[in-house]
Amino acid sequence: MERQRVGLFGSTGSIGSSTLDVLARHPERFSVEVLAAHSRVEPLFEQIKRFRPATVGLVDGDRRAALEERLTSLPSSQRPTVVTGQAAVDELAGTANLDIVVAAVVGTAGLRSTWNALAAGKRVLLANKESLVAAGELMLDVARQGGATLLPIDSEHNAIFQCLPAEQAALVGRAGVVEENRDIERLVLTASGGPFRDRPLDDFAAISPEEACAHPNWSMGRKISVDSATMMNKGLEVIEAARLFGVCAERIEVLVHPESVIHSMVRFVDGSVIAELGEPDMRTPIAHALAWPDRIDSGVAPLDFGALAGLHFEAPDPERFPALRLAFEALAAGGSMPLVLNAANEVAVESFLDGRIGFMAIPAAIEAAMAHFAETGGPPLPSSIDAVLDADRAVRDWTATWCSSSPDRVAG
Repeated sequence: MERQRVGLFGSTGSIGSSTLDVLARHPERFSVEVLAAHSRVEPLFEQIKRFRPATVGLVDGDRRAALEERLTSLPSSQRPTVVTGQAAVDELAGTANLDIVVAAVVGTAGLRSTWNALAAGKRVLLANKESLVAAGELMLDVARQGGATLLPIDSEHNAIFQCLPAEQAALVGRAGVVEENRDIERLVLTASGGPFRDRPLDDFAAISPEEACAHPNWSMGRKISVDSATMMNKGLEVIEAARLFGVCAERIEVLVHPESVIHSMVRFVDGSVIAELGEPDMRTPIAHALAWPDRIDSGVAPLDFGALAGLHFEAPDPERFPALRLAFEALAAGGSMPLVLNAANEVAVESFLDGRIGFMAIPAAIEAAMAHFAETGGPPLPSSIDAVLDADRAVRDWTATWCSSSPDRVAG
């Protein structure tokens, strides 16, 4: 079997590290050709030493000298070509000699590289949910036009993908939709409930960034951990599921499942429910998407049913998790409202992590942004990736002003 050439965008993050762990188990099947990171030179250099990519991308050009200094310790034959700057790194996703692109950059920063990879017809393993939230049909259109394969590696969407009949899964992989399949009654996304599922609501105003980043089940980056704590992560996944699987909001259900053993489910019209189960480890969906339609070892231990104390489910508390409600509202509103939701959330989470606003001000900022742009009739629905990024900047600017000036910014 000819080895598949892999480009990993967001290599030093949690998804990147998990992906490299899987790839290292199958050197006969995959080669790492491109590693791209934002600015973390030390972990990137360690990855370069181990995987010997041909090209390395570093978004923060100011860190280039630090990386190149470390590269001098390697034999010249093992030193990769170094590309710096956001535009140049994004371009690699479409122009490098790659079969597979892992889109693991967090937030809107990952839109352009994902777009380029889809336009170039790559197999794209999508962890950047913002691509489908902010850019919607534009991403799916460019995937279809480019002949790309689009496979989700978010655990929830990958679980749904695995639960679908083979022909429907293949349709999704070609950026098609499953809406015409009336055998499916509903998609069920599970959520851990994060670290504050049982915390008294009166204490929410005092939640610190350190507490919000301490997820009970999953090892994730800080931004995604905060999104999990507010359940905005699940809200973004609802919108992504609607785009990816071609269903309306009424056909998507969210259940809090603290054990994180069932990663999501599909309800069928005959009353059957098919679920995907496993340990809460991102290497499972990554391995599935890397090898699909085959299966390969992910390094994840088999699920021990005898050790399970039980599986529990409950409806999300709308008072505890207003961000989830806002996501459903944005999906129902359509147009550019999901973009507004996502951009406002990114700014609000950054403001919270920097100590400028309180935890409950995150959903307050998002709701304020949605109300403002609904009243002003903008931003208009973008018709290009450049228009998406322009609209994203406009929402970010407005939300940043709100976070710095609103009387609600501390207590929310």
